[in-house]
Amino acid sequence: MANGFDTSLAPEGEPSTITVGDYLQWKRTDLVTDYPVAQYSAEYVARITGGGANEIKVAGDESGGTYLFVVDSVTSADFVPGYYHWQLEITQTSSGNRIVVDTGEFTAVVDLDDNQADPRIHAELMVGKIESLLQGKADSDVSSYSIAGRSLTKLSFQELVDARDYYRREIVVHRNKIANAKHKEGSSTIKVRF
Repeated sequence: MANGFDTSLAPEGEPSTITVGDYLQWKRTDLVTDYPVAQYSAEYVARITGGGANEIKVAGDESGGTYLFVVDSVTSADFVPGYYHWQLEITQTSSGNRIVVDTGEFTAVVDLDDNQADPRIHAELMVGKIESLLQGKADSDVSSYSIAGRSLTKLSFQELVDARDYYRREIVVHRNKIANAKHKEGSSTIKVRF
């Protein structure tokens, strides 16, 4: 594991997961040939899925013949946890003209040092909610009712079970993805012995 604070060891390319409140750095050496730092500037612009006013901007600086991007802990502490879309913009210094040269996504995850942090992913939250509904079904087994001309239809027991099973599969996929990223075995790993 490399020292995450040493700029000479900054990883190439954008992070796919960011922990809110962490110090981040990465470099893009592929840009300097076509867009020399003396004539251009590079900046990431990111926005959380669903939009909103919380735009994130990260400008690159020249470091050892590459564009280096740094986000300090104070800045990333303001990131709202969620799924973000980003674009990398190059601006020509002499004209002010801009082009988008790359796009991508990243996930900002909660900082577990935050006492209010809930590290569960959406699927885990949904399983908990659906299971509480399933438990409540035993107490109030009315599938639909009407009050003052307005009617309400509840999900059937089978629909809730199907939804819960769907989200359980999403949890398994998520955990396997994490295990694979760490080069570990997931629940879908098949072992063969000859």
